[in-house]
Amino acid sequence: MIMLTFETNHMEGIYVDVFPVVWKVSKFGKTENIVMKVAYSTYRLAFSKPQVVNGNIIDAETCVKINDGEKTNLTVANGVHHFSPPQPATPGVLQAVNNTGIIQDLTVSFMTPRKLMPKPIFYFNGVGDGSHVTAWFTPILHTYITSDYQKTTIIQGAIDMPVIWMQDLSALPESTTWTLTHDTVTGHYALVQS
Repeated sequence: MIMLTFETNHMEGIYVDVFPVVWKVSKFGKTENIVMKVAYSTYRLAFSKPQVVNGNIIDAETCVKINDGEKTNLTVANGVHHFSPPQPATPGVLQAVNNTGIIQDLTVSFMTPRKLMPKPIFYFNGVGDGSHVTAWFTPILHTYITSDYQKTTIIQGAIDMPVIWMQDLSALPESTTWTLTHDTVTGHYALVQS
């Protein structure tokens, strides 16, 4: 399987308080051509309060679309969680403040067209009341060949496989095509621009 995840070394507490989440996975065969379409836009970022079961994010209780340089507050009233409308804040970062009175888990996610709930890309564990999540998001996509993970798995530590492709998506044209290649002599995989 091919696995796509966003990773960063710029976030403080990586694999302690903040964890990458498997964004996309796709099976591929030895000979047939498989097409995997991936759409990305930084204008579709969101914070969400995830529902986690056995290390996988299965849904979000609530979410809010957020742009670079904006801040939101998570509150709870009558047992229902709610994010405030985003307000201008520090340029270059996304911020969410936990004002619920108890510890909460949060995610940075992508909003998907025609979908109500977002797709998580980073999971923040145990955000204390009054504490905030600050995310400097640079869209560095990492691609691996592994069957150890499924979509929405919270990655608990460094992946024990070599990355076959790493790219800052903001540096790519709006539409690009890549081909997965396999060297039958070395067994190595690579993504090459078509």
